[in-house]
Amino acid sequence: MNALWKDIKHALRMFANNPGFIFAALAALTLGIGVNTAIFTVVDSVLLKPLAYPDAGRIVLFMHTSPQGNGPVASATDFQTWQQQTKVVQDVAAYDFGGPGYNITGGRPELVQGLHVTQRYFALFGAPVILGRTFTQEEDRPNSGHLVVISYGLWQRRFGGDPHIVGKALMLGNEPYTILGVIGKSFYTDPPADLWLPFQFDPNSNDQGHYFLVAGRLKPGVTLAQANAQMKIAADQFRRSYPNMLDPHETYGVQPLRDAIVSGVRSSLFVLIGAVSFVLLIACANVANLLLVRATGRKREFAIRSAMGAGRVRIIRQLLTESILLATAGGILGLLLGFVGVRALLALNPGDIPRIGEHGAAVGIDWRVLLFTLGVSVFTGILFGLFPAIGAARPNLNATLKEGSNRAGTGFRQSKGRSLLVISEVSLALILLIGAALLIRTYIALRGVNPGFNPHHVLTLEMSLTGDKYQKTAGVAQLIRDARERLNSIPGVEASASSCCIPLQGGFGLPFNVVGRPTGKSPYTGGAGWMSASPGYFSVFKIPLLQGRDFNIQDSTGAAGVVIINETMAKQYWPKGNPIGQQIIIGKGIGPEYVEPARQIIGVVGDIRDGGLNREPRPLMIVPQSQVPDGLTALNARIGPIAWLVRTHGDPHQYISAITEQLRQASGGFPVAHIRTMDEVVVLSTARENFNMLLLTIFGVCALILASIGIYGLMAYSVQQRTKEMGIRMALGADRAKIRNLVVRQGMTLAIIGVVIGTGAALGLTRLIASFLYGIKAWDPLVFISVPIILTMVALAATWIPAHRASKLEPMSALRVE
Repeated sequence: MNALWKDIKHALRMFANNPGFIFAALAALTLGIGVNTAIFTVVDSVLLKPLAYPDAGRIVLFMHTSPQGNGPVASATDFQTWQQQTKVVQDVAAYDFGGPGYNITGGRPELVQGLHVTQRYFALFGAPVILGRTFTQEEDRPNSGHLVVISYGLWQRRFGGDPHIVGKALMLGNEPYTILGVIGKSFYTDPPADLWLPFQFDPNSNDQGHYFLVAGRLKPGVTLAQANAQMKIAADQFRRSYPNMLDPHETYGVQPLRDAIVSGVRSSLFVLIGAVSFVLLIACANVANLLLVRATGRKREFAIRSAMGAGRVRIIRQLLTESILLATAGGILGLLLGFVGVRALLALNPGDIPRIGEHGAAVGIDWRVLLFTLGVSVFTGILFGLFPAIGAARPNLNATLKEGSNRAGTGFRQSKGRSLLVISEVSLALILLIGAALLIRTYIALRGVNPGFNPHHVLTLEMSLTGDKYQKTAGVAQLIRDARERLNSIPGVEASASSCCIPLQGGFGLPFNVVGRPTGKSPYTGGAGWMSASPGYFSVFKIPLLQGRDFNIQDSTGAAGVVIINETMAKQYWPKGNPIGQQIIIGKGIGPEYVEPARQIIGVVGDIRDGGLNREPRPLMIVPQSQVPDGLTALNARIGPIAWLVRTHGDPHQYISAITEQLRQASGGFPVAHIRTMDEVVVLSTARENFNMLLLTIFGVCALILASIGIYGLMAYSVQQRTKEMGIRMALGADRAKIRNLVVRQGMTLAIIGVVIGTGAALGLTRLIASFLYGIKAWDPLVFISVPIILTMVALAATWIPAHRASKLEPMSALRVE
């Protein structure tokens, strides 16, 4: 311990005598460790922390599995089947995605978030009940009344923590709901919920609509493999009971809940981890180069210490102590930078990262992050310190004590270690820059995509239609008529409409049959996207009508059913014919909510990218909102809000107050939420791609800067060490251009070797981000030609500065250098 303390004191004295070296090394380490800490903090919260539920590791999500992938959405018949698998699972519960929100009326209107859940939900997720109780099995049956369980936050905010709240009424959509209980403050759901209502499924339902999730807990002693084997048997039984409702290649399965929650972001986070690891390696290479330079300058010191009896282990220990101290200081500063960096990450996040909580509240510096930073600091200290330490501990005493310090380790042969480090830096930087350039090209490609509609000057608003009145199509249709009349009367409003879905945010899908056309082995002619819209929808978005006519007020509940399809559907199912006048039946056999007579195709409109800018248009059916079956209207009110769409002559923000006021009056006081312009929706639709691009670009720029500093540092030191050699060359007749070219050639040789190695590695590694790309290939020629050229030019600039300085040497002054 005494010897270690002496090593530490000696290291601190050496640092105090070399402030420039310390500043350069700490800057590189702080950057490398800081970005790693920031990314790991997010990874820790999203991927590593256990779910905050009892026995969370055994909670599984039920899935539909097929060779095309897994899907977690379920139908009522799926749920009934999975409930019966009591040999492998228990506490099977269904819950929806958060739905449209719920309007608290009576007094101060408020839109709150809620979930429909089945009776075992609270037991499965360990919800603490602090007042009252949750639903019973009998209350989770149809026609069991309006019941609600509320959260601690809603209880405090709305009712002031009233201890006698159980049994009182909560007005939702002007309908009274009896409060059964209050859930404790510690219960966490993602997305957050303010209240829970019973699903009240019909146990005899054959509804095949998929619009919620189902989870359960593996029974003690049951493995995931055993559960999946049982689920395949259950799928076969389901297929026999409900022919044609499960694809021949489709089956059932279960997946750990945590894996299912993070599946959409896992690959992105792994790519970011790899990127910041490259930045850390480049930083380590830079610091190792600095240590090699210092070790070269200290050769006489080490030779003298060896001559006085110091062994190799003693010298290595001294140098490793210095490097670990340096890395620890960099780790402390990196932790501070990481704390700032993670806040910046959360400010930039696309909004769909799971498990980070509202506004990133669940992300913070905990013991795992501290342990990670400590581990990274020690590891990097050993990584960049061991190689210089081993080299310095093997001095040639006779040669070192005879030669001048400035000649120690000169020339290319003596700087092989430093050269290899620079080559590594250039290679890693090139890989990051190519990845960033591919994502930038994707960003540009997405910006050039025609969404199929005009998003400018369009305001979107969402409203939850809760209450018995809006369980019927007639009530919704009346609201839409009244609201559109009010909206269209506002000065400056050009057109208004309503719809179940906003473009670029996805929608529903349903099968259909063409009347009079044989279907073959499948019970359906095909499948397509489905949405409802009011008259004026195509005018709001300026979607071209290619054939037929638009909806009008005569397309009401009592009129003959009509439908408009998009161009893709027309080309796919009527490639040589005219679809106008043809009849289709939508959703037959899915469930009672979807039962309706045939609809006549009255129009064909241009394609819109309803699933996102990076997805090609799919076949799409649009039906009038006033002709949606009552059962489907009730289902839509449960799983999604109605969207109001208003085109204005000027900036839509100027009309928000007038529009929201008219919608409140038309609906009887319902609040609106998620007020955004369509331009904002377009930007949000590519937020994940933009986030990945921005981060990888930042990391790539950091790598480029560190690599250029590494090249510059090596060349500058080489010029310093070879000053006398260059003086002799000039004295023997070498002109200044030859001296400059000598240095440039040495530096560019290293850079070009690094570029070649990095390009080869990038050809393989960029396949890992192929799923993030759009409109380009992972081996895009423009990127793989331009990025190496740019990096080579940066390397040339970094080499040129010390080369130019070398060409300005005065021969007599250089010859006097010792």
